[in-house]
Amino acid sequence: MTLSLNFQRIIIPQSLLYFAIIAINHKIKDKKLTLTIIGPGAMALAMAHGLKDKYTLEFVGRDVSKLEALKNEFSANTYPLNNFDITGKNILLAVKPYALTAVSKNIQGQALSLYSVLAGTKLESLREQIPAKNHVRIMPNVSAKFGLSTSVLTGDSILKEEALKLFSSIGDTFWVDSEKEIDIATAIAGSGPALLTLVAEAMMDGLVKEGLKRVDAVGITNSLFKGFAPLIASNHPAIIKDSVMSPGGTTAAAYGALEEGAVRSSFIKAVGEAFKITQQ
Repeated sequence: MTLSLNFQRIIIPQSLLYFAIIAINHKIKDKKLTLTIIGPGAMALAMAHGLKDKYTLEFVGRDVSKLEALKNEFSANTYPLNNFDITGKNILLAVKPYALTAVSKNIQGQALSLYSVLAGTKLESLREQIPAKNHVRIMPNVSAKFGLSTSVLTGDSILKEEALKLFSSIGDTFWVDSEKEIDIATAIAGSGPALLTLVAEAMMDGLVKEGLKRVDAVGITNSLFKGFAPLIASNHPAIIKDSVMSPGGTTAAAYGALEEGAVRSSFIKAVGEAFKITQQ
């Protein structure tokens, strides 16, 4: 019995091959990076809202009911923090600093990259407890939810370009050269929104004290902050002050009262106190 096999040469048109290669390249480029968020608290969720359109997110945590809610809200995979394998993953670590040791005992493997938002937690400690090829610290703020965070980063320089691109999705990014610098910047980049709420609330209360309705006081103050953002971005504070202040006018009187109350000095001290906490 003789078995005869006929093989025919298949010729693929060059134009078809070209378009096939283009399609494969586009598919590779369109594949979203997956970011694994460990510790889905308030800060992590603010960042998640800013990141969700450009990156694939997955969440790891202890609270099963919260994970279920996140699964529905972000259409994301969720996993319990119980011997979780981080091998080859890009991790966004957003637990409270005191929980770092507990988290380290509930993971295994080595991550591809680790981005930590733990205020004051040094790179040395992160490297010891969360194995990864590269580590970066980031200090964002809750405005990340609106894509308007001020995020300061430092860490392994090999990740600098990738980190700046990744977190530009949630606002402005600033890479600094040392951990001391990111710790100093924490007072404004991280805690800044809380400090500004004190200013905003005081302004509102001052308007109400003099007789303005609360709803109007809130609206006027909110509008002030909205208009101030592009103003401060394009002018030095002293120039803005001088352009508004007239001799013997309302601004001069108000400004003098703030100086008498040592507001400037108090803010400078506030930055120093915040920095001290990061060094503990």
